[in-house]
Amino acid sequence: MARTSRQPSLDAPRGRSGMLSRNPQPSRDRFGRFSEAFARGMGTSGFLIGMTVFVAVWLLWNTFAPVPLQFDPRSTNFTLLTLILSLQASYAAPLILLAQNRQDDRDRVQIEQDRQRAERNLADTEYLAREIVALRMVVTDVSDDVVTKDVLRAEIKALLEQLDERSAVARRGLLPTDAAER
Repeated sequence: MARTSRQPSLDAPRGRSGMLSRNPQPSRDRFGRFSEAFARGMGTSGFLIGMTVFVAVWLLWNTFAPVPLQFDPRSTNFTLLTLILSLQASYAAPLILLAQNRQDDRDRVQIEQDRQRAERNLADTEYLAREIVALRMVVTDVSDDVVTKDVLRAEIKALLEQLDERSAVARRGLLPTDAAER
């Protein structure tokens, strides 16, 4: 019999709801993506121009504005501006280092994949070279000629022509096809 009420039962765990159901610690990947976006943003010319304009306006306002309107006067050596820039630098440096570490990890993985791909390519090339040598040896055994590229090409062309003739004959229905033999 199914329950119709939404009352909690003692045999089922109580679930969290609302804001408490979220993981209180951000995932490392999310924080890493944030640090990369932050570092990428700080490395743009727009950020540098914006910071320059911000500091210039700050200095001009607190130098030339009427004294009651100045919030970081020149007489205190722009203490608030220094504090803000120091705070920005103290957060920027570790975030940039974290972004660099993530990039190093990605580079390491890419280098390993490149190395594995190069090993596969080398193995494939060696295999193909052995196959070509084996073909040359077979052709040398069949014909008494010295096998050169031209002789090998001529033999392959002759084999291809024979295959084309057989497939043409099979299409016309003169030879049994693989499907008819089964």
